[in-house]
Amino acid sequence: MRLPEQLQFLANGRAPQKRSHTSLQGRTCVVTGANSGVGLEASKHLARAGAHVVLVCRHPERAKAAQEAVAALTREPVDMVLADLSSLDEVRHAGAELLEHCPEIHVLVNNAGLHSTRRTLTADGLEAVFAVNHLSSFLLTRLLLGRLKASAPARIIQVNSQGHRFHGLDPDDLNWERRHYTGLRGYGASKTAQLMTVWELADRLEGSGVTINAMHPGSVRSNIGANNGRLYRTFKKLVIDRTLVDPDISGQAIHWLAADPALDGVSGRFFNLTIDEKPARHALDREMGRRIWVASEELTGLDPS
Repeated sequence: MRLPEQLQFLANGRAPQKRSHTSLQGRTCVVTGANSGVGLEASKHLARAGAHVVLVCRHPERAKAAQEAVAALTREPVDMVLADLSSLDEVRHAGAELLEHCPEIHVLVNNAGLHSTRRTLTADGLEAVFAVNHLSSFLLTRLLLGRLKASAPARIIQVNSQGHRFHGLDPDDLNWERRHYTGLRGYGASKTAQLMTVWELADRLEGSGVTINAMHPGSVRSNIGANNGRLYRTFKKLVIDRTLVDPDISGQAIHWLAADPALDGVSGRFFNLTIDEKPARHALDREMGRRIWVASEELTGLDPS
């Protein structure tokens, strides 16, 4: 018996997934959060497909190890940009470096993510999870948008999460100054905001040759949450991680989303790995999405569009 539409995600994650063997030869793919987990596996799959991969990473040592691991799989260049995406200034510097060194950008995978069990603020005074999961990808995408359009056909992939179903988004309290912060609701707020701006940007990109879609990368092991305290890290290692699977499935799905001809012209959708899926009802509120779009422009210092 088929589940109700809003619960179908429970079955979709266990369903057979699509795979692509489409070449990315001659294509430049930028992947954020690429030193481990989903980002690293995505970079490996894109490199195997022949892409010129550019890794955007925070930790220099881990980034170097990731670069070497990806380079071992391809004869194409594997470049690296170092940036802490919790800082809007570093996002801007990363964008400038990418524009300087990448004459073309065909695929942008916004994967960098954060989960925190308590409210913390970035150097910009922003709630950290919202800043990393939503504002950094929003700003980087906007900074690279002209290059993506000039390189069209091009694709933007937002690595989102079923965690958007936790909601928590309040446009009048994006910084959690008036509400009690919880890790799940903070994470849900960031991922809901990201989804809402996917729909908005998809509308603005219509006819440009650039598409944007969001995806849940599966219930996979990653380093997200490693910034939390010892108790959480122990619980994650002994309990949570044992229920999760290898992030290679995420890399396969991102290759499909980045390359497969079946996605030509497909934009403004949410995929559970490779299955087109309806997100939670609150994430489809277009009026709220327009408010979040405007607020995101203001928080990142972008001119209104």
